[in-house]
Amino acid sequence: MDGTETRQRRAEELGLRYALSIGKLPRVSEDGPLSVPESQRVSPKLLGTELSRETALSIGLQVIVPFIFAGLGLSGAGILLNYFQHWPVFMEVKDLLTLVPPLVGLKGNLEMTLASRLSTAANTGQIDDPREQHRVISSNLALVQVQATVVGFLAAMAALLLGALSRGELDFEKVELLCASSVITAFLAAFALGMLMVCIVIGARKLGVNPDNIATPIAASLGDLITLSILAFFSSFFYKHKALGPAPYHPRSCLPPPIFNSLGDSQSSYSRYLTPLVCIGLMALTPVWVLIAKKNPPIMKILKFGWFPIILAMMISSFGGLILNKTISKEQYKGMAIFTPIICGVGGNLVAIQTSRISTYLHMWSTPGVLPLWMKKFWPNPCSAFCTSEINSMSARVLLFLVIPGHLIFLYVIYLVEGHSVPNSKTFVVFYLLAGLIQVTILLYLAEVMARLTWHQALDPDNHCIPYLTGLGDLLGTGLLALCFLISWLLSEAELDGILELASGPP
Repeated sequence: MDGTETRQRRAEELGLRYALSIGKLPRVSEDGPLSVPESQRVSPKLLGTELSRETALSIGLQVIVPFIFAGLGLSGAGILLNYFQHWPVFMEVKDLLTLVPPLVGLKGNLEMTLASRLSTAANTGQIDDPREQHRVISSNLALVQVQATVVGFLAAMAALLLGALSRGELDFEKVELLCASSVITAFLAAFALGMLMVCIVIGARKLGVNPDNIATPIAASLGDLITLSILAFFSSFFYKHKALGPAPYHPRSCLPPPIFNSLGDSQSSYSRYLTPLVCIGLMALTPVWVLIAKKNPPIMKILKFGWFPIILAMMISSFGGLILNKTISKEQYKGMAIFTPIICGVGGNLVAIQTSRISTYLHMWSTPGVLPLWMKKFWPNPCSAFCTSEINSMSARVLLFLVIPGHLIFLYVIYLVEGHSVPNSKTFVVFYLLAGLIQVTILLYLAEVMARLTWHQALDPDNHCIPYLTGLGDLLGTGLLALCFLISWLLSEAELDGILELASGPP
């Protein structure tokens, strides 16, 4: 038997294991191997052949349209954030700005992970059966709702803790507002984006397009806009209703206690208990989502043991939020609010595409815990990650080549809409493009490394790599962006000092 026949037979044998990652457990007989119904089997050989036929041009053509669309959405999110930062609630409750990166980053922790799982399921033919499709989709959506509720609450706690450490005090009056705003934003955004991902993956499957290439960018295109809008609307709503309540009466005050009619009392009581009721109500729905997720044992396993990646990713993103909080109001960082969603989102989108593709590749040609022979090195040479003819290396090159043109397009859109609010120097543009290139290069290489490490540990890269990488993308993007603003400002100040010295010198 030649090598080709051996690889094909091995791929067909591994077809039974694909179901483990997307919500289908094979039946186990007492005296036989794992088996699945004939109607649910897939042909790894055919799928692998389709994947191997992809070229750099075909990958680029599939990625570029959703990538540009996503970038325009990110540009819109930046413009919105620049507008929202001047709202009274954002000026009064500064920790809301710290919440922005982790909440926006939930699309990387949850929605992009969901899209990657569903894309793998679609590419391996596991959601073609209508009944199985309903079970896989409902359990995945339920999982995302549980994760969003819990992580939204933890993100609020992290923002409060980081704010207290940076200021040296904790403002208890803002705790309820921050928690309610964070939880309801995470809950509603996860539901809306989860439904969108389901429609995209199923539609892409029917159209014959690889969902790995389009699902995550489209999620990002609307994810930031939806999340920021929900956060701004509900935080402002809670803030206004909290302000409607009566001012607290102090016994030592010389003023008489306030007198309210029945309507005023009811409004006061309503305002007082609104935010706790929102938090408790959304948390109370968690058992319902758990019951739905129980229909799918592999999803239940993620629900039990998959918390560490998304919580750690949320913490990483929170440090990016702290950087944003400390720089957004300073003159030398003018425009920080506009560019933060763009640079963080572009990096997260591209690395999520690459991670999803690597995960699908491993599911097709290997089994969890066993790396293909050509991927045995955990820390590959960077040249092999970007410069070989292997399919994952080729896709990494394509994604890297999109960074500079993409950012230039988004910069042009920003300057057209908000030219007065952003730096217009060539120095800033050069450093900004360099920062974006450095960020994506690091993330794409780490995607290759982390996918190999997690697969070697019999873990699914769809669930364990994307949260870390998008969280790291938020931190790298925010930090490098702040450095760009600082360097650009220092160089402009040095240039201005030089001009003043020449002007004040002898004739």
